[in-house]
Amino acid sequence: MQLWPAIDLRGGRCVRLLQGDYARETVFAEDPLEQVRRFVDQGAHRLHIVDLDGAKAGTPLQADLVARMVRAAGVPCQLGGGIRSLDTARSYAAAGVSRLVVGSVAIEHPELLESMARELPGQIVLGLDARDGRVAVRGWVDTSPLLATDVARRCQRLPLAGIVYTDIATDGMLAGPNLEALREMLGAVSLPVIASGGIAVADDVRKVAALGAEGCIVGRALYDGGLSLAAALAAAGESALA
Repeated sequence: MQLWPAIDLRGGRCVRLLQGDYARETVFAEDPLEQVRRFVDQGAHRLHIVDLDGAKAGTPLQADLVARMVRAAGVPCQLGGGIRSLDTARSYAAAGVSRLVVGSVAIEHPELLESMARELPGQIVLGLDARDGRVAVRGWVDTSPLLATDVARRCQRLPLAGIVYTDIATDGMLAGPNLEALREMLGAVSLPVIASGGIAVADDVRKVAALGAEGCIVGRALYDGGLSLAAALAAAGESALA
């Protein structure tokens, strides 16, 4: 299973939020480039980056920083946050971002998601962030009436790279992932699913892998010291990248 260490950006710094709440922020690194190098030096095969400011505003607000991070990483980078136009998707792809996570667009402008997926096949990832099973949009500020599994089924005909499925209730809480919700998503679609939210210890990673997820995003546990990247990689069945 693919292990994706997460770097969330807000105001040019590396932060983590509790349950997506912008009022409950912890700053873990003043320089995101240093965090990129730290994860890569520890053997990360890939990175998951989120522009939290862009997600809330609906437009890229840290594109220059993201481009520098991608250059510094030298490994594939997946990016989410504020990707709500075809021009933005093209710009990030040109900057070297390997995969683009698109969430709000799938709910508000599904025809735009289709245009992105067909122009950049295999590079667009459907981001589904769920609160009690229903999709949250615009940086988790608003919750739609749509079930995440229904949106996933509707979109699986597109040439997507996969789905990033985040359970908001567990995100950043270090209380373990919502395995039942993940099981439902995996059973709903044939697309690869990357799980996000709640990972605290290596056994959580193993449980996600056992369900058949293609990947797992790990954030706060790596910063709080409760889980080393080496242990997370081993639990995912990956060795550290030399």
